[in-house]
Amino acid sequence: MSPHAPRPAAAPPTVTGFRVYRPALPEVCPRDPARMALAADAGGRCEIFTWDAATGTARQVTDSPDGTLHCALDADARVWWFAEDRRGTGRWYFQEFDGGPHRPGLTGLPPGLPHGLAVSHAGTVAIGLGDGQGMTVHLGTAGGPARAVHTVDGHALLAGISPSGGLLALTGAAASERAVTLLTCAGTPLDTLSGRTGRLWALGFAPTPAATELLLVQEVDDHYRLATWRPGAGLRAQDWCRFDTEITARWYPEGRRVLVRQDRHGRSTLAAADLDLRSLAPVPTPPGTLLDAAPRPGDDVHCLWTDTATPPQMRSTAGTRLPALATLPARTPGRHRELWTPGPDGPVHTLLSEPDTAGAGRRPPLVFLVHGGPADHDRDAYDPEVHSLVASGFAVARVNYRGSTGYGPRWRAAYREGVGLTQVADLVAVRADLLRRDLARADAIGLWGTSWGGYLTLLALGTRPDLWQAGVAVKPVADCAAAHRTGTPALRALDERLFGGTPDEVPERYARSSPLHHAAEVRAPLLVIAATLDAKCPPGQVRGYLTALREAGVPHESEWLETGHDGYTGAHHVAVLRRAMGFLDRHLRRAPAARRTPRSPADGVFGDTAPSGAPECTTHVP
Repeated sequence: MSPHAPRPAAAPPTVTGFRVYRPALPEVCPRDPARMALAADAGGRCEIFTWDAATGTARQVTDSPDGTLHCALDADARVWWFAEDRRGTGRWYFQEFDGGPHRPGLTGLPPGLPHGLAVSHAGTVAIGLGDGQGMTVHLGTAGGPARAVHTVDGHALLAGISPSGGLLALTGAAASERAVTLLTCAGTPLDTLSGRTGRLWALGFAPTPAATELLLVQEVDDHYRLATWRPGAGLRAQDWCRFDTEITARWYPEGRRVLVRQDRHGRSTLAAADLDLRSLAPVPTPPGTLLDAAPRPGDDVHCLWTDTATPPQMRSTAGTRLPALATLPARTPGRHRELWTPGPDGPVHTLLSEPDTAGAGRRPPLVFLVHGGPADHDRDAYDPEVHSLVASGFAVARVNYRGSTGYGPRWRAAYREGVGLTQVADLVAVRADLLRRDLARADAIGLWGTSWGGYLTLLALGTRPDLWQAGVAVKPVADCAAAHRTGTPALRALDERLFGGTPDEVPERYARSSPLHHAAEVRAPLLVIAATLDAKCPPGQVRGYLTALREAGVPHESEWLETGHDGYTGAHHVAVLRRAMGFLDRHLRRAPAARRTPRSPADGVFGDTAPSGAPECTTHVP
């Protein structure tokens, strides 16, 4: 969920006592940096607001039953947003900063998936729309007719438009021959940059129209470095500006300077890189994580800072008035530390959070909160699930297993035991290490993960069934081959890179790494929560997994949400949080099971009693 709406004289709303965060920095108007737009909380869902830093006032722009998240602000202070349905399909609209009618970004466009929006200083609008198979770039002026200029098969995103409106940058699979494509606005290819010798990402054109220059990040050997591209000069590596772990970067509004944010070992740092002087200067920030950082006019830097004990805070190095985020009524509970476990490709980093009472008697139950991705990592950052678990008396282990970002290219590419199985091996190793250190009890350890984390939860329960006492898998991949067939182009490309081919080419690899293949071995109580409109982890492959559990006589519970993979309403997040917390409490504390009412004695399925309109919940008792 996004930050709570910065409305004056209004207390931040809550959703039945819970606050769910999905914080994001405001977008800033290039010509008037006091004018901003952001996604914020509107009665329990994300909506788009304007924010005037000069007056400290906000105005709600959108009002959708399912929420709105994607927004932008162009040089003319027009507010843009993507109005989507629960499947993620929709259109771009805009409105003047001070209000007025909602107008379509470009007319004549069908609904599609958001694959990028860019507006040049000259007023040219570029929209990338996906159809589930590829992406088409459309050009026009705001509110005018759309003109299709280029179509790409498979995964691609619009990375930017040059300030003059003359060039477009598209980014594809980072390791492909077409990692980055440069086009004229007539759709004529100008240059193609390969990622075969070093993965490559485009980050956008310099905002100054004096010279057309594209910023990129390149992975080479065991480091990342900045790179630039200019027409006629091509790609130029900035080898003096290299880092040992993942980075992203943004242009400063003036000059050839770049703000670099590095993620390293679960924390973040900032540095200002001067491309003319070839110098790198640190930008001071407190220890913790920067969820986002952006340079603004006047050498201001806006950042979104947090640590495990502190909810996200918006900060400005120049003291600019930014919207206030929700705060907690009391100190965040628990004690937080980190530990490193030896492993075959280097030590595995774990962030451990424990209740304040841990160590004063019997160890509390432990939950492995497994992050998704796999190209992501757990951070020294506030997490409402960690907060809820620790406040309820659980210890929480967040493991940055092999494949995680933040530990360098070799760690990210280390899959020696196979897809998924490598990550499960790291979870098992950390579990053993926690037991050796007397930081856990072998009879009270559970798993909880979402998306790829849900996949690892199912795989761990099936391949190492004797190690866990409960598992919660939310919107998971449950059948790798079926998910590949019905998933998005980006996820199909990821599968083929990780597995080394399609399910038809390497079927044994997909089967070995698929939770479906190990479903009959699950022994621990299992809760599966899935979404009927999920395009990333499609519902069909989850239903197939649940059928396999039933046929094998494996006790389990399931719940279906009427959402896509990413929900923008707090009610759905809270529904998952409550169900998962109750399930883990029941099974890790050995509390008596809640009473259930039969739905269909013939098929042995029992349903939780719930108010009308609640998500569908079932329990299978063989």
